Amino acid sequence: MTQKSLSKWLKGIIIGIALCGLVIYGFLLPMFGRDLAVANPEFAYCYEPWLAILWISAVPCYLVLYNGWKITTQIARDNSFSLENARYLKHICILALVDSVYFFLANIVLLFLNMNHPAILLASLFVDFAGVVVAVTAASLSHLVLKAAEIQQENQLTI
Repeated sequence: MTQKSLSKWLKGIIIGIALCGLVIYGFLLPMFGRDLAVANPEFAYCYEPWLAILWISAVPCYLVLYNGWKITTQIARDNSFSLENARYLKHICILALVDSVYFFLANIVLLFLNMNHPAILLASLFVDFAGVVVAVTAASLSHLVLKAAEIQQENQLTI
């Protein structure tokens, strides 16, 4: 597989993930939230705060996709192991950590405001754990790409 075809496949995957996110955040979450509020009117006051929290949590996710797009552009240029890609992966790490911490704190705040259930808080820990896994993976890849870029630069300087 060539660098250009790999880049095209990765860009297609990024576009697919972005479209799935739009469907989930723009259509499914509001629809299920409204249905839940209608079925349980005693929880209707929780709909807008939860929807706002979920929409805000989408922002770092789309920024991660943007950084992933930049990485695939570098791959297409046959520049996979570069300082830029290491920096983009570090940004992905930070964004994933920020999103995980935000989502955890938002769940805690909603629990204290009586807009959350402890079981939802426990279930959301899986989402937080997934974000930490993405952050650790991105940090590891960033370190490896940085080391590979340094080795590549050293080899280019040798005769």
